[in-house]
Amino acid sequence: MASTLVILNPYTGRWAGRRRRPEAERALRAAGLDFELVETEGPRHGERLAEAAARQNRPVVVAGGDGSIGEVLNGMYRSRPDGVLGPLGILPLGTANDLVHNLGLPLDLDGAAAAIAAGNTRRIDLGMVNDWVFCNNSAVGLEPVVTQHNVRLVRLRGVVRYLVAALLAIRDRPSWHMHLAWDDGEFDGPVSLVSVGNCPVTGGLFRMAPAADPTDGLLTFVYGYAPTRGKMLSLLPRAISGAYVRDPAMHQLHTRGLTIEARPATPIQVDGELRSESLTQIRYRALPARLDVFASVPAG
Repeated sequence: MASTLVILNPYTGRWAGRRRRPEAERALRAAGLDFELVETEGPRHGERLAEAAARQNRPVVVAGGDGSIGEVLNGMYRSRPDGVLGPLGILPLGTANDLVHNLGLPLDLDGAAAAIAAGNTRRIDLGMVNDWVFCNNSAVGLEPVVTQHNVRLVRLRGVVRYLVAALLAIRDRPSWHMHLAWDDGEFDGPVSLVSVGNCPVTGGLFRMAPAADPTDGLLTFVYGYAPTRGKMLSLLPRAISGAYVRDPAMHQLHTRGLTIEARPATPIQVDGELRSESLTQIRYRALPARLDVFASVPAG
């Protein structure tokens, strides 16, 4: 069998990827894996590496955070847009490591490498928004405004950066007029946020789609309107537990597809990365049972 391609993002976690490369290589060798490790050299390089490896049927491991996983996943998807992808291994080097937390995968590198070497997999759903595939979460409205602030907060580390970014976004009090249409309903009116989850937790802290299940074949989305900063601030701590969806201003639903028309244009984040600063037409759809991920124990 071809050696495993390990795609390492050196910038992930504010250059933690490069600092932890020797630790990652030791863990992979200790697990007995035959591997080739390649560092990405810039945006979307991981995508190209993953696509080439997938076309050669090489096992792929991503060493990075959620954004790195997203790039690798999209490269794999381009190699096989109609089939099951993977198996994909994850060495968590990111700040939040949302997908790893959501799937209950090992957070330490030795445990993660051992899980990959064991070969047990778990099959999960994916989501797609416009032409981008995601495994964890995507959003328009307030949430990507948080991401915009998060990118600028270079002096802060860890999940506190996400919390400060959320407070700065609330200060801005953005809002949009949106038309939403899903499997069995629609809404037209003012909106502060639309968060679409394949998994519950994003930003290392917030349960933005608390009822999301990556194995149910559906996307879970939350939309709502908070007209004042005070209302937004009241929802913030409840977003950490997921209880914010019980507020009358918020609505949580499950769907196979969701279309959004936004005025003015909205930024969009996909698996924690800004993919556009300005969209007016957004289309989400569920891709059931499309990714095999190396897990600690056999699924089922």
